[in-house]
Amino acid sequence: MLFLMQSLGSWANAPTPFSLSDLEKLTLETSFAVKASNEAVNTAAAAVTTARAFPNPEIEALKGQQVTRLNRTEVGPTQSWGVTQVLDMPWQRFPRVDAATAGLQAEQAHQRAFSTDLIAKLRLRFFDLMRRQAEERASREDGKLMEGIRSRIALRVETGEAARYELVKADAETLNAQKLAQSAELRTRQSRAALRAVVGAQLPEDFQIDSSAQDLPRPAPLAHVRTEIANTNPALAKARAERLQLTHKLNEEKALRLPQFALKAAIDQDTEVRNKRIGLAVTIPLWNWRSGPIGEAAGRLSRADNDVMHQEFSLMQELDAAYQQYDIAQAQMVALESGIVRQAANALRIVETAYKAGEKGFLEVLDAQRVFRAARNELITARYELASAWAEIERLRATPTP
Repeated sequence: MLFLMQSLGSWANAPTPFSLSDLEKLTLETSFAVKASNEAVNTAAAAVTTARAFPNPEIEALKGQQVTRLNRTEVGPTQSWGVTQVLDMPWQRFPRVDAATAGLQAEQAHQRAFSTDLIAKLRLRFFDLMRRQAEERASREDGKLMEGIRSRIALRVETGEAARYELVKADAETLNAQKLAQSAELRTRQSRAALRAVVGAQLPEDFQIDSSAQDLPRPAPLAHVRTEIANTNPALAKARAERLQLTHKLNEEKALRLPQFALKAAIDQDTEVRNKRIGLAVTIPLWNWRSGPIGEAAGRLSRADNDVMHQEFSLMQELDAAYQQYDIAQAQMVALESGIVRQAANALRIVETAYKAGEKGFLEVLDAQRVFRAARNELITARYELASAWAEIERLRATPTP
């Protein structure tokens, strides 16, 4: 009864395995990097508010004494009030607001691109951990198998049915299997740490993942995804928004060399006279035609044009490479699952049975084990490459995350 209660308690305290979708939700909700990216969007929104603000008026208030020029006697107090209102001209205001709005769009696209890249990185770490765990399980199975064979050989050596050389060879192979199992365990720990580094400290150290078969949907046709990327990829949208922002910045710099206007109103009052004045002040671009800032803005715009074209070309090349990797990995996985691994496993069982019957030697068993181990590891690698290719395609498509 006590043993049953302890078993139930340990089962209740066992951590719940995290699926891939669970980790994606946890990362997007709690990651400090995602929160920092969201704050950048808020900053860009505040920049739009700043660009839309009208200039404040300038108010002057002066007070003094009026003194005669002959005998330097005071006649009475004097007072002066003035107001200057700079006019936000449309040819200057509209490019400034449009540039800030394009900057907001660029930050929003950057936020989507950052989240997409983070989820893609998370998926790769998740699939890598699945691969390392599969390799660790396979290594442990190999170790147990070699220990069983080594025990049988030791018994045959004691009874004189086998040469001691076979026992020495079995000891070496057993030690090698133990070494491979230890290396696989270390790689699993490294992969766990890498996955937790992506998710964050909110993921417990003793977390477990749901390593059941992941049914990955087959990607859409390449032509369809090409069109989708050209229209919705956030990295490309960010580059285009930055180019639009620089276009408005260039227009703003050109507008700043046009005359600037300000309304002025003033009242001067002394003991006998009150003067009222109203007028218009004009800043004439006589010496500074802003050739330097205009040239800088034009250069940045030209660079942005080239960046957009380079981004479009790079994305299409990455998409083609991802589809090629997906097709190759899928072909390898199908070939390994349907034939190679199965045949290698059957061959190993036949050789083991013949070895127990005394019809085959120990070296033949080792050769069959190596063939099966190599085919099995290739299958594990092919599954990971297929999943990583799928994650890369989804990253380029910028599929909405939960």
